[in-house]
Amino acid sequence: MERRIGLTWLSLFPPARWLADYRAVWLSGDLVAGVTLAAYAIPVSLAYAALAGLPPQVGVYGYLLGGLGYALLGSSRQLAIGPTSAISLMIAGTVGAMAEGDAKRYAEIASLTAFTVAALCLLAWAFRLSVLVKLISDSILVGFKAGAGLTIAMTQLPSLFGVAGGGHNFFERAILLAGQLSQMHVLVLAVGVIAIALLVVGERAIPGRPVALAVVVLAIIAASALGLPALGVPTTGDIPPGLPTLGSPSLRLRDVEGIIPLAGGCLLLAYIEGVSAARTFAAKHGYALDPRQEFLGLGAANLAAALGHGYPVAGGLSQSAVNDKAGARTPLALVVASITLALCLLFLTGFLENLPKAVLAAVVLTAVYGLLDFPALLRMWRVSRLDFYAATIALGGVLLLGILQGILLAALASILLLLARASRPHVAFLGRIPGTSSYSDLARHPENEALVGAIVFRPEASLIYINADAVLESVLSRLGAAPASDIRLVVCDLSASPYLDLAGARMLHELSGELTARGVTLRIVGAHGWARDLLRADELGEKVGGLDRAATLDDLLRGDGR
Repeated sequence: MERRIGLTWLSLFPPARWLADYRAVWLSGDLVAGVTLAAYAIPVSLAYAALAGLPPQVGVYGYLLGGLGYALLGSSRQLAIGPTSAISLMIAGTVGAMAEGDAKRYAEIASLTAFTVAALCLLAWAFRLSVLVKLISDSILVGFKAGAGLTIAMTQLPSLFGVAGGGHNFFERAILLAGQLSQMHVLVLAVGVIAIALLVVGERAIPGRPVALAVVVLAIIAASALGLPALGVPTTGDIPPGLPTLGSPSLRLRDVEGIIPLAGGCLLLAYIEGVSAARTFAAKHGYALDPRQEFLGLGAANLAAALGHGYPVAGGLSQSAVNDKAGARTPLALVVASITLALCLLFLTGFLENLPKAVLAAVVLTAVYGLLDFPALLRMWRVSRLDFYAATIALGGVLLLGILQGILLAALASILLLLARASRPHVAFLGRIPGTSSYSDLARHPENEALVGAIVFRPEASLIYINADAVLESVLSRLGAAPASDIRLVVCDLSASPYLDLAGARMLHELSGELTARGVTLRIVGAHGWARDLLRADELGEKVGGLDRAATLDDLLRGDGR
């Protein structure tokens, strides 16, 4: 018994598994990947912190501490943890109103959000809520990412043009930016455009390398040599050296109205993006990913980031791809990256003072370009309009309402669209496949032989309260279109209906009554075991001549002389 309990708790500590299997040949890959990830993280974390409206070093804290937390409890071996563009934008768009212009309170609320995300992760793990994330479909994510990418890009364009910007959503920002273009700073724009060109060319020429870090170093050298700050080019300014000080939040949940919805939205985004990326690398390297354990990994990462007064962090596909391409085999790479970032905070912050903000905007713009998957939207339009509508709602919701409200609206809309589709299921009216004893949909296969004196219908969905009336209406409409004297038998084939509720049974009672009044016999075939139990309990079996599980459609039709 004690051994079983020990094994259970050991399973909650993934390092116990991957350290036991660790091979010496993996060490070089983890070391190189850790240093490479740190090189990638420095410019990106500075840019995302600015996007979140926080001091630049806070972004570095997220990578440093978040990576250590995830390495302890996360189940992925390649997932890299840090600030992400979507969460940074959500913080920027929500915390400002909560802080009411107080910069200190702004930072405290952002840190409290990370603490709250960690607490929600623990609750989600305890209640096994990973299944709820399936409400956010891949189609919604395509639209959400496109909306987030456009919104983030619009927040960075003012820094690229050297203007003030402003606005609360994508369209307001676009209108304000258009009105400020006459005031743009040409030198700032030139710096940003050159940075974008170098980033794009570098990523294509040497993919998987820390191109962004090289561009940042070149920009700092150029800005210092040419005196760009004195010419009006905004820079990051002073970055306090040293490691983050650890401490508990200075605010409590009751002190900040709306903190729970904000943290819930951050958790939703972090978990969906993190698990999606983690599954990709788990499949590539052939190991099992535990989606439930990911709540603990994400919670530990956010708790660590919050203790360092950072804001919510998540696993992202881009930084994880960098980690994987550089050779990471285990979460030891995250530990190496954290050590490297700690050394940078101790000794290199003074070098970053002259980094132009336009270069950070360029880093963000090139990073979010991959979020814009318009070919996927076009494919949805051709293949599945329902998925296209869900993606479009997500896209429009994010552009109009913001990150959190947009994804929640898209999830709700997706559920409503699914219910709408389920409420009008296809009802197949069957005919005999020529030369066989099999039957299929006449509408799809007009070459089938039409049945004489009988109608056979097959609801191609579970027969439940939201669609029972629609199925009844379809059958009665088909019955009404045939001469009354010609039809003597109606057969309901439930083989494509895995579930049946009382509303479905009630519909069959109504159909039986309607057919009896017309002198027509109703039979049921193909009902699954659970459905047969419900129909017998509801006393429908007697009305339809029994519910023999062995009876086939061909038996019923031939027994009636067809």
